[in-house]
Amino acid sequence: MHFIAIALAIASGVKPEQGLYTAIFAGFVIAVLGGTRTQISGPTGAFIVIVYGIVQKYGYDGLVVATMIAGVMLILMGLARMGALLKFIPYPVTVGFTSGIALIIFSSQVSDFLGLRIERVPADFIEKWIEYGRHISTASLYTIGVAVASLLIIIFWNKITHKVPGQLIAILIVTAVVQIFQLPVDTIESRFGGVPNSLPTPHIPSISWSMASEAGAGEDVG
Repeated sequence: MHFIAIALAIASGVKPEQGLYTAIFAGFVIAVLGGTRTQISGPTGAFIVIVYGIVQKYGYDGLVVATMIAGVMLILMGLARMGALLKFIPYPVTVGFTSGIALIIFSSQVSDFLGLRIERVPADFIEKWIEYGRHISTASLYTIGVAVASLLIIIFWNKITHKVPGQLIAILIVTAVVQIFQLPVDTIESRFGGVPNSLPTPHIPSISWSMASEAGAGEDVG
């Protein structure tokens, strides 16, 4: 799961290690406070869109505020037994929401898939594609090749066996090829300076009342 945690952290606009920290601590808390022994915890791809927009506009401290507000709302909704209302949500709404999230997540990965040299990818869907069009000339054939090869391995590996995840095989094979042939593609180290091998020192983020008020008022975060 740590590979997924790193990938979702990067896609959400934060550092890779923050994905690992979240997977460790959030997984532990959920396991301790979970309501059932069979409950499985893990990163949720749908939150990429929300987290990315918040980080782009308010930074990491703003994300902490939004998380605290969301936590309080979830507790209140749980106490009010509002989960029972889910059965009244129309099926097309669920399908449409899921499909929309999938499209937005797909669009957020186009820059890395093509190796575009964009300093800061916009949070809004339309603005993303406008930036992609402006920087399409910066696409890297090496990056595209690595991305396509990874996809093909993941797709066709399942035809060989289901015992070993295709994602793991893709990471091992493609990483080895990139290192052996020294292909000019971005890596975790070149882009983020590597991943720390120790846990961070706990600290209280800078939280202001104005930031909390904006988040609480439901201001658009992209």
